[in-house]
Amino acid sequence: MSEPRGMLTLEDLSSKVDSEEIETVILAFPDLYGRLMGKRFDAEFFLAEAARQGTHACNYLLTVDMEMEPVAGYRFANWEAGYGDFHLAPDMSTLRVASWLDKTALVICDVEDEASRQPVNVAPRSILRRQLERAASLGYDVYAASELEYYIYEDSYRGARDKGYADLSPQGWYLEDYHLLQGTREEPFTAAARFHLKHSGIPVENSKGEWGLGQHELNIRYADLLTMADRHTVMKHCLKEIADGLGFSVTFMAKPQAGQAGSSCHIHLSLFADESNAFAGDEALGPVAGSALFRWFLGGWMTRLRELTVFYAPTINSYKRYEDGSWAPTRIAWSYDNRTAGFRVVGQGNSLRIECRVPGADCNSYLAYAAALASGLDGIAKMTEPPELFEGDIYAAGHLPRVPYTLEEALEDFESSAFAREAFGVDVVEHYSHFYRTEIESFRSAVTDWERRRYFERI
Repeated sequence: MSEPRGMLTLEDLSSKVDSEEIETVILAFPDLYGRLMGKRFDAEFFLAEAARQGTHACNYLLTVDMEMEPVAGYRFANWEAGYGDFHLAPDMSTLRVASWLDKTALVICDVEDEASRQPVNVAPRSILRRQLERAASLGYDVYAASELEYYIYEDSYRGARDKGYADLSPQGWYLEDYHLLQGTREEPFTAAARFHLKHSGIPVENSKGEWGLGQHELNIRYADLLTMADRHTVMKHCLKEIADGLGFSVTFMAKPQAGQAGSSCHIHLSLFADESNAFAGDEALGPVAGSALFRWFLGGWMTRLRELTVFYAPTINSYKRYEDGSWAPTRIAWSYDNRTAGFRVVGQGNSLRIECRVPGADCNSYLAYAAALASGLDGIAKMTEPPELFEGDIYAAGHLPRVPYTLEEALEDFESSAFAREAFGVDVVEHYSHFYRTEIESFRSAVTDWERRRYFERI
């Protein structure tokens, strides 16, 4: 596979800086929500200093809430310790043109301890790297793809905020799943997104209307797992900034509107060994011909789903998406090419892969992929057999185990999971448990529009 258009070496960047094609370099890293944080550097200074030395940022950035307020109660960083710095080490394999911005390049950084320069355990990219190291030690390469859905609105982000994010105007006004006429109306945004992703090192496959008013999906090319997590994160950031520049807004909320389809992040994953798909084989599992590794990986992923659901569904809103008959999965079951299943097996031979439909578009890609890989590798280690293939409407199968109903329920499973502590470390489980508990407490203290509409006059 050729190098994607828009990826840069340092030599490429130097040439573009000399010709004044690039004047700014963004150093970015994902925070706990999966948002990109970082700094903008003068491109000449980046080449002279930061490319080699990296930079620093305040360690409170891995403890803040959605409003960027530092949250008490974390061991990693707190007021008592003075909120010092951590080090940002540029991963030069991620250096790319950010074509949607003027004369700008972007590089993703790993977060390291300022003194020891060792990876910060609780940083999302570190968590995924550790699982990839484990896979590599077993002889596996891991490939994946994210299918991200989102809603597009005519309102700008500032306009949406001024309206309290209510009564927004979606760019489509009837259900548009695969509908080309309705999709054409969204091309001013979607065509720009396809163009800029392609020219920023993220190869695009296609885009299509989805099953909601103004809902769309844009699919990018599969890659090795870390590259895919990076592409996923840059894609979300890119689409928001393109929308902002055009006076539109997009949301990756899992369920932005009651009565409308939720937005998912279906993740496709397979293991490779010796450049061949390790899932391929001739052992029958229902209609699937696969290997024992495929079977055990699927069994492990399914078995550990509830324990790690917080990494697939990280917000209060995530759980509003899990409605029967809504295209979002509600039960833990697998099937072949069945969109009512939480685990939909697709492809055959070298293309055989597992599609998990549980994550929402609001997931942090690094954490979701780390959870998937840790679970599957555990399944291989324990030779975990999956349940029987389910055929038919899984929504109607009330006897099957269900995904958690709420973030509170999912957090209880995560905190009590010996597997999570073994796979990620006690410090990671403690850190993220506090993070999700903070989200829950913030919601519990909020007064919602639903409450005002229900109680203002009639209580």
